[in-house]
Amino acid sequence: GWQSSGVVCAFRRRVLDVGCGPGRVALELQARRHEIVAIDPSPGAVEVARRRGARDVRQMRLEDVDPSLGHFDTVLLYGNNFGLFGARRKARALLRTLRPMAHRIVATSNDPYRTDDPAHLRYHERNRHRHRMPGQVRIRIRYRDLAGPWFDYLLVSPSEMERLVAGTGWRVERILE
Repeated sequence: GWQSSGVVCAFRRRVLDVGCGPGRVALELQARRHEIVAIDPSPGAVEVARRRGARDVRQMRLEDVDPSLGHFDTVLLYGNNFGLFGARRKARALLRTLRPMAHRIVATSNDPYRTDDPAHLRYHERNRHRHRMPGQVRIRIRYRDLAGPWFDYLLVSPSEMERLVAGTGWRVERILE
């Protein structure tokens, strides 16, 4: 749930909310008088966010973000949406694209290694053999009879996050557990 009010205070004026879903975070930040551009690839999520009152919501994938959106103080990838970077090479390319567009990225991810589930551990090993990152998963979003397209989603440990951002113009400043 939305409980990180201390994190919100760190945001500056203009925020890009990537993977906004129904607009929960965008609406909270908008209520705190931040200028929000919220994006999501799902037309249904965009429609819901707009109906809930988000003012600037666009149907767009992270891969389609470019300087035409303007400059942001913060790019927000909340709710484990660091995963939207998808894979090592794609993550590094997108981080380079975002660098001239923003001052900071605030992102969350689940550490895929915090498991002892044999199925997860086998999946990690399978990924390593396929030259993929261990926490790279192939998923799609489903709701009742609706299903979106399959896509890669990347779960990373703090040390993997630091290695991914190295050389992209970004650095990991702080990791909150």
